[in-house]
Amino acid sequence: MPSTPRPKLGQHFLADSRYRERILDALPWRADDLVIEIGPGRGAMTGLLAERVRKVVGIEIDSALALQLQNRFAQDAGVAILHADVLSVDFTELCRQQRLTECFVFGNIPYYITSPILHHLFAYRNCLRAMGLLVQREVAERLIARPGSRDYGYLTVSTELYSQARLALAVPPGAFSPPPKVQSALVTFQMRPRFPHWTRKECDEFLEFVKRCFAQKRKTLLNNLGAIYAREQVAAALAEAGHAGNLRAEQLSLDQLAAVFKTLRPRAK
Repeated sequence: MPSTPRPKLGQHFLADSRYRERILDALPWRADDLVIEIGPGRGAMTGLLAERVRKVVGIEIDSALALQLQNRFAQDAGVAILHADVLSVDFTELCRQQRLTECFVFGNIPYYITSPILHHLFAYRNCLRAMGLLVQREVAERLIARPGSRDYGYLTVSTELYSQARLALAVPPGAFSPPPKVQSALVTFQMRPRFPHWTRKECDEFLEFVKRCFAQKRKTLLNNLGAIYAREQVAAALAEAGHAGNLRAEQLSLDQLAAVFKTLRPRAK
């Protein structure tokens, strides 16, 4: 019996038609959407989406798969396939080419590159209406974690800064071919910035601050922030926000971290 070809680039193709329909039902797409699909693979979801939305643009890094998709959808004006690395794609430009200001993003994201893709997408947040991403269940838990939980961290805060994320559907390994060794989940994102008045520079500086806060999760904020601020300044900022000096970053919500950031921002060494 022939073996199933192994994925070359971390692909695990969505093979179960029942889960394809369940995912489609869970996605917050609209009929007039431009859907940008990351890693369409063999086009199982591409075709389903194309039947329901304005247009689908698939971004496929695998040259053989991209060619197969281009041939398959050659006569379908509602589908375009780009052979490209999503991390080099300008989403604003894709929208402009379709004479639109925003798009919906869907993707079955390889586990090893989830965080870089998320950060790239958030950089284009102004042209993203919403997203639906299939990710490793462990990553999904981190995206939607609450303060004080083991999964809460930098990825959680950066996600919450730009969007409202929700775990919409658990997807078992058997829904994919070949089956991954991990559980998966569909996470949906409504792109709603928490601080719409903040500039891009402020957002970038805040995320650098958050990264420093979570640099070593077992350490207190006082210790993690001591490398860029004087310890007495950190202690004063925490006290001003009503927090004890022995708090760790995972104990503070996005709003609480932002309050400490705004107090410390003009006081960097």
